[in-house]
Amino acid sequence: MNSRDVNNGCELKPSQVANQPRVDIGGEDLRTFYTLVNPIFHYLLVMVDPDAPSPSDPNLREYLHWLVTDIPATTGASFGQEVVCYESPRPSVGIHRFVFILFRQLGRQTVYAPGWRQNFNTRDFAELYNLGSPVAAVYFNCQRESGSGGRRR
Repeated sequence: MNSRDVNNGCELKPSQVANQPRVDIGGEDLRTFYTLVNPIFHYLLVMVDPDAPSPSDPNLREYLHWLVTDIPATTGASFGQEVVCYESPRPSVGIHRFVFILFRQLGRQTVYAPGWRQNFNTRDFAELYNLGSPVAAVYFNCQRESGSGGRRR
């Protein structure tokens, strides 16, 4: 994402998220902790748009933009298995939230790509694969390149 950190609610234009982002799992403290406790943890990353096709009528919610599994602890998404390839955000109406959700896997497992991207359900998916609750989540706002202003509060 052009070497920019994503913090909850930050604004990014489609041109800033056109390429697959670099997602790092953990930091120095987590690396030490997971190495000492259990270095075999793997992670699963989901990226969805809960506002598709428009925030006022999100009838395609959640739209799946990316799904990566088997990410080794303390590495990044590029070390995992891309199950659904990255599709860059291209919101046409309104301000959309794009959410990264990280789950811990209890080991490598076979995860199948859903039949379609629209109407993906992260909660049902996590239940299907016994992923438990997310261990981390972050979102950014995105709108058309020509859009201006922020999300109304």
